[in-house]
Amino acid sequence: MLLLAGSHDMAHAQTSSPSPAAARPLKLVAFGDSLSAGYNLPASAAFPAVLEQALRRKGIAVEIVNAGVSGDTTQGGLERLDWSVPDGTDGVILELGANDALRGVDPAQTRQSLETMITRLKERRIPVLLAGMYAPRNLGEDYAKRFDAIYRELAEKHALVLYPFFLEGIAGDRALNQADGLHPTAEGVNVIVRTILPTVERFIASLPPRS
Repeated sequence: MLLLAGSHDMAHAQTSSPSPAAARPLKLVAFGDSLSAGYNLPASAAFPAVLEQALRRKGIAVEIVNAGVSGDTTQGGLERLDWSVPDGTDGVILELGANDALRGVDPAQTRQSLETMITRLKERRIPVLLAGMYAPRNLGEDYAKRFDAIYRELAEKHALVLYPFFLEGIAGDRALNQADGLHPTAEGVNVIVRTILPTVERFIASLPPRS
């Protein structure tokens, strides 16, 4: 019986517990704009927090840092990347570009900023899940075609896990967006998380073993 185990066995059991390094949660950073930051929502209802809880319910020990800044463009993200993604980060969910499109930024500039961020993270051996965005159609067919292609082409070039459209399932749905029609409600965030979850799980499964 276990209750009759000798002191030697008990000492062995105590010293063979998992090391803190082995037990530490996976550390992800959600690096984005207001869609990640949780504009007009409590912190617990923002995308990173809701995604973290969804993953934990599936038995995945993870901590997701909310590095979203409302109003951020890809250029703004590039300028703060190095200090917003700390050493020891296991992966980044890169969600930027919506504000570029809303401001009509040249897609070539958006592409360059995103690719520089991806390259910097790769140099630091930090894998990237690229969350894509589509341009508003009122900017014209040519702009939309050039902008929409950015994410797929960068994902192919850099062998990234791609989630084609971050607002999949809620775009244009008044019931799932705030009054401005641009930012998800708490329920909208829940839909985003449910929809992106399989891709995030695939991303996590693709991460290299931690030392």
